[in-house]
Amino acid sequence: MSSELKKHHFDFIVCGAGTAGSVVAGRLAENPEVEVLLIEAGGGDEHPHVLEPGNWPLNLGSERDWNFVGAANPHLNDRKIPLNMGRGLGGGSSVNVMLWARGHKNDWEDFAAQSGDPAWNYASALKIYQRVEDYQGACDPVRRGKGGPVHVAPVRDAQPIANAMLSAAAGMGIPVFDNPNGAMMEGRGGAALNDLIVKDGRRNSIYRAYVAPRRGQPNLTVLTDTLVSRVLFRDQRAIGVQTISNGQTECFYANHEVILSLGAVNTPKVLMQSGVGPEEELQRHGIALVQQLPGVGANHQDHVSFAVIFEYATPQAVGYGGSEATLYWSSDSTLRLPDMFHCQVEFPVPSAETASLGVPVHGWTMFAGLAHPESRGRVKLSGPNVTDAPIIEPNTLSHPADLRNALENIRFVQELGAQAPFKGLVKGESLPGKLNTQSLEHYARNAAVTYWHQCGTAKMGQDAMSVVDGQLRVYGVQGLRIADASIMPHVTSGNTMAPCVVIGERAVEAIRATYDI
Repeated sequence: MSSELKKHHFDFIVCGAGTAGSVVAGRLAENPEVEVLLIEAGGGDEHPHVLEPGNWPLNLGSERDWNFVGAANPHLNDRKIPLNMGRGLGGGSSVNVMLWARGHKNDWEDFAAQSGDPAWNYASALKIYQRVEDYQGACDPVRRGKGGPVHVAPVRDAQPIANAMLSAAAGMGIPVFDNPNGAMMEGRGGAALNDLIVKDGRRNSIYRAYVAPRRGQPNLTVLTDTLVSRVLFRDQRAIGVQTISNGQTECFYANHEVILSLGAVNTPKVLMQSGVGPEEELQRHGIALVQQLPGVGANHQDHVSFAVIFEYATPQAVGYGGSEATLYWSSDSTLRLPDMFHCQVEFPVPSAETASLGVPVHGWTMFAGLAHPESRGRVKLSGPNVTDAPIIEPNTLSHPADLRNALENIRFVQELGAQAPFKGLVKGESLPGKLNTQSLEHYARNAAVTYWHQCGTAKMGQDAMSVVDGQLRVYGVQGLRIADASIMPHVTSGNTMAPCVVIGERAVEAIRATYDI
């Protein structure tokens, strides 16, 4: 489409066609009077590895992946862990495990408290979810939606291992729910079969839900294979963006606003390279300061998990996408949010460093995950140019509480996997096995991997480290908003795709109110 493009002026420019960006562009384009440009660095989504649910692992390391890698981390035995991120129409929603996890009630209450804006509270988020969902599961008009753009369906015909996991959880006193997105996430947590964005056996990404039906409208322009290199400012107002495509630099201009939806790595990178961020970091790379915001790139968070791998007694089939059951639980009933976030995967998934420890050919993995790690990282620049790779310092396990909780979570999963419902289905535990505390710590540092939920690097709030306000407007400048996971004050309980849909919807509510559109 870029070769045909003659227009360079639009009402809104949305940078990034991932989960939140697709929501923003698709919703704004509903009004035929509003001219929208959506810019995506990657290509299209017509690929069997995108469309076939079971093929998602084949996207990792492909051209549909930014292939980010964290800096060497002394807390992980100096490992550099892969931090894959979707690149292409749909972003993460085109390459992820398709889980629809809406977050805990208190995640949204926290967002409202941090932003000082009740429009972020749970009651408001619930209304948005009801509006966006086309839920195919059991009727729950109080909590679930019908007729919205996002097709959400419970796992069908779950594999025996997924059902065994639910029975095992029940045996340990953890309540089992008929879905993970209703009452379960208003209390202490529980176990449930997953909700997925799979429609008629194919992935139905957020791009497919919001933007694809509007392609062809004269007021919506979608550019692929086009990199946003920086935001253009006149004084303190964002007036457009500079892009690079096929080696050609172009500028596009926004009559109203630029919305950054580039994700928790590229959003702070583009902000800093445009002159918005910590003054020291910009000075280091000779970038002229437009607005001093020390929080840009700070507060990096991600879910971390540790594989506990079990061997099957006999080989088992892999269900839709291979992840059919999830367990969220609060180890202490007084906690406001679940601290455990465990995902079942129907094949063995060791880290690169634990792969040599005796992984069974046929087995399943229970990822022992930390729902709310205390460790915080940072995204920094390696240089001033769009081609200069970002430096990501996740600092995983840098907070001592995270290592303690990691060991507790691993031991919990080992106990879960030893429960009676697995009898006859599972031969036994392969990794990590019975280890003393020191050996288990060593295993945890080598086994730690991301759940691919990077967020927080341009957080919403009211303190000195906040980057956007409750309306998602970037502090100190005009005409610039952020709508993606980077605005999260803290990571939500569970997978981040569904909360990013809410973030996109909230951005659109704020934009419509501002311009009466």
